[in-house]
Amino acid sequence: MDNLKNFSDEEIVKMIKEGKVTNRELTDSGICPTCFNKEHNGVLFGDDSEMILYEDDTIECFLVGNPRAVGHVAISTKKHYKDMMDIDDEVCTKVFTFARKAMCTIREVYGAESVYLCTMCDGPMNHFHIQLIPRYDYEKRGSKNFVKPRMEYVADPEKVNVLRKELK
Repeated sequence: MDNLKNFSDEEIVKMIKEGKVTNRELTDSGICPTCFNKEHNGVLFGDDSEMILYEDDTIECFLVGNPRAVGHVAISTKKHYKDMMDIDDEVCTKVFTFARKAMCTIREVYGAESVYLCTMCDGPMNHFHIQLIPRYDYEKRGSKNFVKPRMEYVADPEKVNVLRKELK
């Protein structure tokens, strides 16, 4: 695919709908897939509003649609920042203070032994986010938990409601 910056947003949306462009190709062309998705009504990732656990003017917290573990959550800034080095101290404090609260809540609600925090924003165009990946007592400890195989998301409305309530 040619550099997508040579196309209009409308042309890119059409190509996405036709299955000709992926989020990876957007990234490789220097276009943030997260921002593009938000600006174009979920064209890449669909309507994920049922996955949102918390949001305000600065951040959003949501269940991951293809999790590495049950209870896998991501926290993203609403404003585009490439990575943690680009965010100001106020936003950084807010993200990581909220992450601690979310980690404790996930551990309690899902019965996880621990919850790992990970951020790996690299490549030509990323949108700062952190991932919270639960580890259960039957799993080995260590960094391999960051690359566990992805699984299909299975909704658990009762746990989702508790998460939403506790994260307010």
